[in-house]
Amino acid sequence: MKRSISIIGPGLLVAATGIGAGDLATASFAGSHLGVAVLWAALAGAFLKFVVNEGLARWQLATGTTLLEGVVRHFGRVTGWFFLAYLVFWTFFVASALMSACGVTLHAMIPVFDDARHGKIVFGILASLTGAALVVKGGYPLFSRIMEVCIGLMFVTVVLTAAILWPGTEEVLRGLIVPSIPKPDDGGLSWTVALMGGIGGTVTVLCYGYWIREVDRTGKDDLRACRIDLAVAYAVTALFGIAMVIIGSTIVIEGRGAGLLVTLSERLVENLGTTGRWIFLIGALGAVYSSLLGVWQAVPYLFADLWGLLREPQQEAVAGEMRVDTRSPAYRGYLAAMALLPMAGLFRGFGEVQKFYAVVGAWFFPFLALALLLLNGRSAWVGRDYRNRPLTVAVLLAVLSFFAWIAWSAM
Repeated sequence: MKRSISIIGPGLLVAATGIGAGDLATASFAGSHLGVAVLWAALAGAFLKFVVNEGLARWQLATGTTLLEGVVRHFGRVTGWFFLAYLVFWTFFVASALMSACGVTLHAMIPVFDDARHGKIVFGILASLTGAALVVKGGYPLFSRIMEVCIGLMFVTVVLTAAILWPGTEEVLRGLIVPSIPKPDDGGLSWTVALMGGIGGTVTVLCYGYWIREVDRTGKDDLRACRIDLAVAYAVTALFGIAMVIIGSTIVIEGRGAGLLVTLSERLVENLGTTGRWIFLIGALGAVYSSLLGVWQAVPYLFADLWGLLREPQQEAVAGEMRVDTRSPAYRGYLAAMALLPMAGLFRGFGEVQKFYAVVGAWFFPFLALALLLLNGRSAWVGRDYRNRPLTVAVLLAVLSFFAWIAWSAM
């Protein structure tokens, strides 16, 4: 049992980090508007993210270098500087959105402020500061244990709520197996696309490479463990998306972002009573806080790794070397900036921040898919046994086209 948990550990961190307030809200709203007929879209979205992350792990285990190292070394430093600018921009909006989500959810659970806006600000600040303190204090071991607790809360509460509100096995199976888009002329297409694209995170998929190094997966022999790990992770991600669609399909809800989760919890009182509302809110808090904690712990890896590459581009990577020192000024400085500066976003409406976050995040995946097509497409770089197979190429091309369309449409 302990070995099984260790195998799926990094993948569960990806799942917990990638499932935030926006994902849960999008899935529940899609369910409310379209019913369980779009359950297949949650499965499809999770599968696309699995293929992308498997390619990322395959590159790292075959070459001993992170994807960022591969991009900078093979495509030039200019690509690194572009991604650095993008990362800073993305970080501000995602950090603001996560603080707001935690603040709104905590205020719904502990309504000590008369003004909900004040509650969002105070609780959002507290969530950010405690998240940063936990990352600095406990490092990866404490972080992974807390994330296991959070994802356990998410699993038990959200899935239990969906099971209680179960609409019928035949209807659910039809929604999973038969692809359809209800109400295509009344927002059905856009909500189906949002469900596929939103589930499972964006930039945070890059963090998987650093987490597998933390558990000493550094060579080609570890690829099978990573594939099992990621399969479980995205199965969990799909399960949460399916559960939220089912929950949303049982009630009529309006709104967006984290506020939608609070509205949803209040509507659940009619079906599940006050206890059901609290059960759901606990699961929602587990979702949004684990997402915040995952971003706080892992995104500074990206900055520190990239900063080191841009300052010393000729340094040769050693297979399995942990390039990123979590005590370095680059890592801790970026963590501090991420935990403090985006607090300014708490004074703006959550929906506005969430919109910018969604647009900025959507632009990442087409470039990631393109990088994996090029890097993993050459036997000279990854070896004949680890290059992309025709099916993988087809899926990555689909990812590139699909997310490029989402990014363009979101502008």
